[in-house]
Order: sequence, then C-alpha cells, then structure tokens
Amino acid sequence: MPLHLTKIAFGAQSMEDLRSWFDIGGPEMRLTTRYVPKRLAEMEGGSLYWIYDHALVGRSPILRFEQREDNGRWWIVLERKLIPVEPRAKRAHQGWRYLDEENAPPDLGEGSMEGDVLPGRLVKDLAKLGLV
Repeated sequence: MPLHLTKIAFGAQSMEDLRSWFDIGGPEMRLTTRYVPKRLAEMEGGSLYWIYDHALVGRSPILRFEQREDNGRWWIVLERKLIPVEPRAKRAHQGWRYLDEENAPPDLGEGSMEGDVLPGRLVKDLAKLGLV
C-alpha cells in the first residue's frame, strides 16, 4: 500500500481556482519542498492530497521527487490532474504531512458529481460531531 502526502492548497480562493492550477502547462506539475520525505521508498504509487477549506478535496498522483540545483531543495513532481475525492475533514498544517492508504479518502465515484458533496467547513463541523 502506498504512502501519500497532504498539502494545503495555499492561495486557492475557490475549488474552481484550485482546478485551474491544473489547466496550464505540460503533463507534469512541480511543487518545491525543502526536504525530501524520509519515507520516500514507501511513496511509489502514492498521491498528494490537497486540503482546501479544512477538507481533503482532491489528489494528484506523485510521479517522482527530484533534487533542485539551488540550496538542496527538492521538486515534488505530480501528474497534471486533480482527481476529486470524497471530502474528509483535515486540519490545516504547514508544509506536507504523510497520509496512510487506510486513512485516504476514496475517489468520487463515476455517478457522483462534485456539486453533490458537502463543503469542507461543513464536513469539518459534522466530523467534530461524529456525524461524518
């Protein structure tokens, strides 16, 4: 089972804004990180799960990690696609965090529409009450 990462969609003003990040460019998308994950070997086949409005809302498959030439930083190289997932409450954090496969939300089904799912803040509030 692959290991995943979570990251806040910092700067996204809406879900449409987040989706637009994936519309421009080639087949790959790159994010900068200061440190390479220590559990890198476990991440083969993993994804980066995006947090927006206090909920996991989508994922992007991780292709590889590459060291940059400046100051030892690293690239997280992602497939340029955002796969919607069933929203799951997730607290904000800095940088990235690990996410085990058993805790990762499933992708939205074929018949599901993104508009049919609850907004992130509502998911968070319902999770606090133990209803989601």
